[in-house]
Amino acid sequence: MKSEHEFKLIEGIFQPEEAQKLLMEMINTKINFHNLDAFSNHIRFNTSISNSINRVNELNETAEKLKILMEYARENTIELEIKSNISITLKNV
Repeated sequence: MKSEHEFKLIEGIFQPEEAQKLLMEMINTKINFHNLDAFSNHIRFNTSISNSINRVNELNETAEKLKILMEYARENTIELEIKSNISITLKNV
């Protein structure tokens, strides 16, 4: 199997309301993942959660910037073209 893979997650033109709903759902899912994973690992293994806290803070900042952008698009009747790919590289452990 090849070691690098690319997958298309999002590709299209969206109204600001649709775009905000889609993007915020993705961000919220990532925030929930980090919160649950950090809590679980901290409880089970007493590991540090600082990396997860930092990532959640970054995601919250991104969410705020997206809200501002979506509001601007809404106020100015602008559609948004969104493309999102995910790249996966298989690594030997």
